[in-house]
Amino acid sequence: MHVFIRQLSGLLIAALIGSPAFAVEIQAGPEDYRSLLPRLRAGDHLLLRAGDYQHGLPLHHLSGEPGRPIVIEGEPSTRFLAHPGGNTLSLLDASHIVIRNLELDGRNQPVDAVKAEGNSRYADYITLENLFIHDHAASQQNVGISSKCPAFGWVVRGNRIERVGTGMYFGDSDGSDPFVAGLIEGNRVSDTIGYNLQIKHQPSRPAAMPELLERHDTVIRGNFFAKETAWPDRAARPNVLVGHAPLTGPGSQDRVLIHGNLFWQNPSEALFQGEGHLAIYNNVFVNAYGHAIHIQPHNDVPRQVEIFHNTVLARGHGIRLLRREGSAAEWPQRIAGNLVFAGQPIAGGEAFDNRVGGVDAAARFLNKPFTELDQLDLTPRMALAGGALPGSLADYPDSDKDSDGRARVAPSLGACVAEAKSPCPQLAKVPAWP
Repeated sequence: MHVFIRQLSGLLIAALIGSPAFAVEIQAGPEDYRSLLPRLRAGDHLLLRAGDYQHGLPLHHLSGEPGRPIVIEGEPSTRFLAHPGGNTLSLLDASHIVIRNLELDGRNQPVDAVKAEGNSRYADYITLENLFIHDHAASQQNVGISSKCPAFGWVVRGNRIERVGTGMYFGDSDGSDPFVAGLIEGNRVSDTIGYNLQIKHQPSRPAAMPELLERHDTVIRGNFFAKETAWPDRAARPNVLVGHAPLTGPGSQDRVLIHGNLFWQNPSEALFQGEGHLAIYNNVFVNAYGHAIHIQPHNDVPRQVEIFHNTVLARGHGIRLLRREGSAAEWPQRIAGNLVFAGQPIAGGEAFDNRVGGVDAAARFLNKPFTELDQLDLTPRMALAGGALPGSLADYPDSDKDSDGRARVAPSLGACVAEAKSPCPQLAKVPAWP
């Protein structure tokens, strides 16, 4: 039985949310929200009124249930102000929690905006949605969204993250505290000192992780990753870096699926670097300064790698796939159906059915390849037919669509279908918050 309560006295609120038999809707403001947090139970919905919140959002020892998460959301102009000594939105031993519609203003304090704390045993089934995270750039170590404990089943959707040290950082530098079965979707990440996004390598899986023996995919789709303002220095990093899954045992077959994203500019590093089991498809990569895709050994080696139906413009490498020197290919590593216009279009892997050329050749094939972001249109000037994908590639989710979700009515090269009636990629799909 659900009882929806909008205005209650403090005594009645405490009585209701202290009982597991009720799920309630509660309004709170800067003056009283902290006292209500420890009492939240599965199914409760906490609506935070507009205003400035200066004492953080500690979500410690809180758990919803499958289908009945604890939901915390803000009205327009609900703003959390960072303060020294503590991360603004702190997760510790938390699960089945949804947080949405908040502004997290870092004021360049040396803290993270959202962090699953390092002393937490787990942070599972966390949804972070429609957050505006900005000005957490005291150093590269200050992160918009970070997990430093085992984290399973996160959804990070529709957030805008800008002017931060690192946009999103999942896992720990030594590979501990794995991030598993995540969905990173429809986010806009720009003006970072270091990575827009990094998912660390994983040596092993903790025995207590949910669905331990299943294979899991982490999906990165429909995001905008930009580092146009990051000039070369010691903090030079790719826009996105993905590490490997465990080499043996639970998780060793896990994949990262990266599709439908726009990777935009990086004056000092590649747009993407990765290893492990990767599928990279239907993405747009534009780097007028240097390299686009580097698949290479980092903490281990690239394993099964599928790179298909991407459009790549890069002054340096377009797609480069390296193995450790002297090693043989142990897994399929295919590069197929791409449009690549770059200083060095494709190197390594099993490349077939791609259209390649120098970077200046792009203007002959694409509508508006050399322009500002808001004018960009990489729709082909003519249909560029390609061969049908091998069945194993066609089985990936949304592989039959282009970068903007339009159906491929016939096999075609690159991320954008020629029949598109509007510019591709569609910048409107990435959030402009609020």
